[in-house]
Amino acid sequence: MTFLVLAALGLVAFLYASVGHAGASGYLAVLALAGFSGSVIKPIALILNVAVASVGAWQFIRAGYLRWRTFWPLVFLSVPAAYLGGSLMLPTPWFNRLVGLVLVVSSIRLLKDPHDAQSLREPNISVLLLTGGGLGLLAGLTGTGGGVFLTPLLLFRRWCTTKQAAACSVVFILLNSLAGLAGYVIARGGLLAGALGPLGPMMALTVPVVFAAGALGARFGSHHWPGALLRRLLAIVLLLAATKLLALRI
Repeated sequence: MTFLVLAALGLVAFLYASVGHAGASGYLAVLALAGFSGSVIKPIALILNVAVASVGAWQFIRAGYLRWRTFWPLVFLSVPAAYLGGSLMLPTPWFNRLVGLVLVVSSIRLLKDPHDAQSLREPNISVLLLTGGGLGLLAGLTGTGGGVFLTPLLLFRRWCTTKQAAACSVVFILLNSLAGLAGYVIARGGLLAGALGPLGPMMALTVPVVFAAGALGARFGSHHWPGALLRRLLAIVLLLAATKLLALRI
């Protein structure tokens, strides 16, 4: 893995972690543009996602932004759904494009209104359960943690502030990435090293670089940067994810 690719992966980790994401859609795009084969891109993205989401979850929970009563119904069905999605093949190109268009619209809305709502709504538990299940399946299918779908939904429904949404999303991403990776590995005979092929040893360098960059981004996002800035950064993240889904076929 070249220095340029490593630097790009680190930049993705920093940017995504600052808004409570882990970077899977960005990793998928970087690796695809670098010419990596589709058979290794998905497991690599999930491994890096787990690394960055781990440190991001610690930072946002430590800062006190996780709303447990909103979070637990979201994750209850999302983990088994992500496991199922991870065991299936990636969706067809038209599905990718549809999801990409949704992310473009979401990013435009965030740029038009970068401030948190004056008041929050208390979501219904049954709605949260169904939402988590659907997003978990989508996360497993697309090889992401689902944060690019969850965060804007939490904000547009006024269920969380920006930093609360980031906290919910990063823990959601961590659990779904673990489930999606497990589904991927088990569906292929439990041989992750075989799926990575000759790239396996390179992950010993790639994971620490991405982890360190993600830790720095999560620190800035959870402790230093204001919510309005995070919303603008989130809009950029959603546009990057949409570009991957609309333009690349992995």
